[in-house]
Amino acid sequence: MSIYKIKQNISNVLIGQEQAIDLLMIGLIANGHILLEDVPGTGKTTLAKSLAKSISADFKRLQFTADTLPGDVTGLEYFDLKESDFKIRKGPIFSNIVLVDEINRAVPRTQSALLEVMEERTVTIAGKTHQLHSPFLVLATQNPLESAGTFPLPDAQLDRFLLTIRQGYPSIQQEKEMILRFKETNPILELQSVITCEEIIAYQEEAKKITIHEEVLDYLLQIINETRNHDQIEVGVSPRGTLAFTRAIQARAILNERDYCTPEDVRVLTIPVCSHRISLTIEGEMKTTKQKIMAEILETVFAPVEQL
Repeated sequence: MSIYKIKQNISNVLIGQEQAIDLLMIGLIANGHILLEDVPGTGKTTLAKSLAKSISADFKRLQFTADTLPGDVTGLEYFDLKESDFKIRKGPIFSNIVLVDEINRAVPRTQSALLEVMEERTVTIAGKTHQLHSPFLVLATQNPLESAGTFPLPDAQLDRFLLTIRQGYPSIQQEKEMILRFKETNPILELQSVITCEEIIAYQEEAKKITIHEEVLDYLLQIINETRNHDQIEVGVSPRGTLAFTRAIQARAILNERDYCTPEDVRVLTIPVCSHRISLTIEGEMKTTKQKIMAEILETVFAPVEQL
């Protein structure tokens, strides 16, 4: 499978990040956008760049700041003096893969410029709607600890990310290997594309055909329902989130070379897919985290035996 060549490519750059790489592949196969959330220096941008270099596709990077305008993202209409006519200058969003660095540093008006793009995969400029490329993937990064000069993403925008990836720190052995690998050159510069856009689209179409048995679907829905009835959760997972969850488990089945989903797919993806979609009560925010609550829900919901 060509998709494994991408995993191998990225693994040559990022050491000890198998789980993060798998989630990245799942997002790609499920045709969903990804939020990379972790402290600085853990490889968020490197992960995104490694994916982009592994694919024969258009790639653009946007560094969000408080000065970034909506037109800097989507493009704008301008008057061409030479031809005495209005023309469209397309923004960097007209690419297959768009890396939005430090998304929470842009003002809400600029963040909202991504809403139509991420959901509809279209851009409206001067009243005209333009279709984006296919495949289309937004990879956004943010530092969860910094608050100065940042603007928290609104719930509507968070809900448009298929999943959240948190990489964490490498082990001592992994960090030692990283030092040796990066000592003479940056391995990301040596990466070659190993898959085409057409092949990715084929994987995305194949994922839609993956079977979800009733027992697995009921398990998924029980987890979703628990988020709507938990006393420390103010807003649970939306129906849009439910659809995203089903696409994600189908993508994981493809990644594991199966034509059906298992309860393990649901269990592994519950926190990455659901944690950013819930809002905690004030009491909940004081006592716990979204990830811990989703882990608790996993413990309380009965998982069917994997005999499918």
